[in-house]
Amino acid sequence: MPWLLLLAATMTLLVTMGIRQSLGLFVQPIRAGTGLGIVQISFALAVAQLVWGAAQPLFGMWADKRGSGRVLVFGGALLVIGMALTPFLTSQWGLVLTLGILGAAGAGAGSFSVLIGAVAQRIEADQRSMAAGVINAGGSFGQFVFAPFAQAVISAAGWAAGMWAMAAAALATLPLAWPLRRREAPAAAASAQTVDAGIGLSEQLRIAFRDRSYWMLHVGFFTCGFHIAFLVTHLPTEIALCGLSDKVSATALALIGLFNVGGSLAIGALGQRYRMKWLLALMYASRALLIALYLVLPPTPMVFYAFAAGLGMTWLATVPPTAGIIGKLFGARYLATLFGFTLLSHQVGGFLGAWLGGLALDRFGDYSCMWYADIALALVAAAANLPIREQSPKLATAMA
Repeated sequence: MPWLLLLAATMTLLVTMGIRQSLGLFVQPIRAGTGLGIVQISFALAVAQLVWGAAQPLFGMWADKRGSGRVLVFGGALLVIGMALTPFLTSQWGLVLTLGILGAAGAGAGSFSVLIGAVAQRIEADQRSMAAGVINAGGSFGQFVFAPFAQAVISAAGWAAGMWAMAAAALATLPLAWPLRRREAPAAAASAQTVDAGIGLSEQLRIAFRDRSYWMLHVGFFTCGFHIAFLVTHLPTEIALCGLSDKVSATALALIGLFNVGGSLAIGALGQRYRMKWLLALMYASRALLIALYLVLPPTPMVFYAFAAGLGMTWLATVPPTAGIIGKLFGARYLATLFGFTLLSHQVGGFLGAWLGGLALDRFGDYSCMWYADIALALVAAAANLPIREQSPKLATAMA
């Protein structure tokens, strides 16, 4: 396995996801500092969820055609600019531009579809699940690192300084693009390219969008996006509504990231031994159970920490098996594009999770209806993954 390539991809995701998953800590400080309402801020962060998802297939196609290096440099520059400009543009539409469009598009360019696609094209097929787990663990560890860091800067110097600290951290993605710049697959991965070598991008997309299993993955990932965006945007506010401190919020977000490091690595390894659709169904069902337990327990710091740890085990651990199934179905040649479209469905759910959470709080004064919606969607996602098949479509097999 090319460890330098894997390390560069992992560190890039550590930075981009660490920044994205810490933005919920800025909601209350921005609200207090600018006078904007929760619905206005939630809408800007909801747009960020949607733009991050829309960027995945677009940047994935660019990377599949031209290589990942220039995509990652361009995305890193956008992320830096978006974070740095946010304190200067504090209207609702200013936040939509900086956090919702520039920062989100930049983070999307340096995220799962491009990074996993770049690595998957250069390794053997049986190594992809583990490689995706390692890269994914980097994003989770980024949340563990950035959440307390962001909260410390906000507490010491204000939310504007926190944004500028995020912009400075995003500069690290630029040199990390160098090892990922090539798109040629080495001889060791040649066998992994056999199935899709003769298929063009447009034909591969046509095959994928006629495949029921591909659409079932979208259903599950839509739910995953709804869960993650709602929690990463509104969990700090939920904790504040319970009368607990900002430190509890930062610790809870950090614990989600820390426990997902183990969850991602474990799922990446299990995906090499067990059917990945069963792993996905089990993870989605476990979320329904965790939320139900949270709703009946008293809202103490230890309950939030245990809830965060439990969620962390599956937080982004859905990524390795989802990418792994897509690789099994269609090969690695256009994985960045195909997984990018799946991530788009993830972020459509993310848009609704972030935005509807703000509307629910404004209308009802709490998030009760959102928690019940989370449970229902988790059960739907678990069921949707059961009929998925994990072998190549007949057309791809025939061409092989």
